[in-house]
Amino acid sequence: MVLDWTRRAVQDGAHLVAFPEMMLSGYPVEDLALRRSFAAANLAELELLARRLQDSGCGDALVVVGHLGRDDEGPRNSASLLYGGEIVATYHKHHLPNYGVFDEARYFAPGFNLPIVRLHGLDIGVVICEDIWQNGGPVAALGKVGVDLVICPNGSPYERAKDDVRTPLVIGRAAEAGAPMAYVNLVGAQDELVFDGDSMVATPDGEVIARAPQFTEHLMVLDLDLPAGGYTSTTVPAESGPMWMSAFDVQRIVLQPDPLPSYEPRPVAPPAEPLADEAEVWGALVTGLRDYVQKNGFRSVTFGFSGGIDSAVCAALAADALGADAVYGVSMPSNYSSEHSRSDAAELAQRIGCHFEVHAIADMVEVYVRQLELTGLAEENVQARCRGMLLMALSNQRGHLVLATGNKTELAVGYSTIYGDAVGAFAPIKDVPKTLVWKLAKWRNADAEKRGEVPPIPENSITKAPSAELRPGQVDQDSLPEYDVLDVVLDGYVEGDRSYADLIADGFDAELVERVLQLVDRAEYKRRQYPPGTKITFKAFGRDRRLPLTNRWREIAP
Repeated sequence: MVLDWTRRAVQDGAHLVAFPEMMLSGYPVEDLALRRSFAAANLAELELLARRLQDSGCGDALVVVGHLGRDDEGPRNSASLLYGGEIVATYHKHHLPNYGVFDEARYFAPGFNLPIVRLHGLDIGVVICEDIWQNGGPVAALGKVGVDLVICPNGSPYERAKDDVRTPLVIGRAAEAGAPMAYVNLVGAQDELVFDGDSMVATPDGEVIARAPQFTEHLMVLDLDLPAGGYTSTTVPAESGPMWMSAFDVQRIVLQPDPLPSYEPRPVAPPAEPLADEAEVWGALVTGLRDYVQKNGFRSVTFGFSGGIDSAVCAALAADALGADAVYGVSMPSNYSSEHSRSDAAELAQRIGCHFEVHAIADMVEVYVRQLELTGLAEENVQARCRGMLLMALSNQRGHLVLATGNKTELAVGYSTIYGDAVGAFAPIKDVPKTLVWKLAKWRNADAEKRGEVPPIPENSITKAPSAELRPGQVDQDSLPEYDVLDVVLDGYVEGDRSYADLIADGFDAELVERVLQLVDRAEYKRRQYPPGTKITFKAFGRDRRLPLTNRWREIAP
């Protein structure tokens, strides 16, 4: 991929080509970072890549590639600069995050090197991802010693509204460096994480002059008219910032000191507009599902078509991600399934154009109920578990990957059945609150209508009261508060880590808050056993929020 995209960039006239953080290895690497053999493979591939770039006629371009490095201090999150068939410099990430997305501090040694490469008379510095989140960090050091351009490879995972923070940050760091900053972000998904691209170039005076689209692999070629600063300093003044800045090992490497002859620059394409919220979330969920399925070698998915909103949204996502022909819906009615749930499931399959089959579970359930004399909750859960077993059997027989269709609200309060609706290898809407599921369904249908297409989700699946249909006349609100209230309380408790007292002070009913918090705290063991799913919020269950399973602490009234 690096070779192919570099060729295209060079054909378009590029002198410098930058790729994202950990481009060669994939990201995050987690415990692979600890394997010396994996680090050695990264280095071997990097050296081979430098030679292949030279052999393919790209040797005169400076190529910045992220990869896993290793030295006497241990594994490093690195970016190497390739030129003329060689690795001319390697930068090691300075600031290592320690949070739920990826605890780099557990794996990597921090760097204090600061290589600056001169190409065509311009001094170019490199920082990586979290380095730009540090006030007075390596960007400030580059600004003190002097550079004409800063390249920032990133593996910045998507979260809702993250661009509201990301763009001002890049603009601020460009000002701190006193030079334009090219922020280059990954596109695609790995496990729960989705990387949305949104690469950009910002000037020191606060203008974003180029921006790539989100969730799309994209070559963005930009001509910059940069005056060469002629910098010579290799020392960061101690008084210029925190004392640790004086530990930076600044190294200036001259590759090509002569400036380029003047030429007619390419027209500047207008920056890509950020996506609206629902479109952005939908793009993230489609990317997460598609990459998990395809990168793990599967060609098709199967899951239950219940006629409800969750399975309908998952079906539309799967069709957008993989194509309708790769989606195998299964209706599994029980004695308590309503006629509308059966017809809505069939209509969903017809609208999407996917495969669809019906397997009634009443006889299977009856065997368990009669032999074990099951009643109440035990009988209800047997229905869900028969469905889970049926889906896994079809998966084993036909090679489909099973999707779990639960949403974040259900996971939060434990409204799911282990080995039942919780079975599967991936959960596309695991991090999507119920109220957002409805918004996404309406947005997707409206988007289809704008394009003159058939809306994929039946209107009845959107408007009817949600129900697991495990007993006569059951609806979700028999067991749960109204979703529009429940999601707000959950957002405060899960995303905001707000206490019982905080939520009461926010105006919520004390009995409601106590009930919801108890449901959340008691359901941790269920969440631990749920499949991975695409992360779109700050606190995704399993990756960002984990509580002890054996735990007597409860947020209750004093």
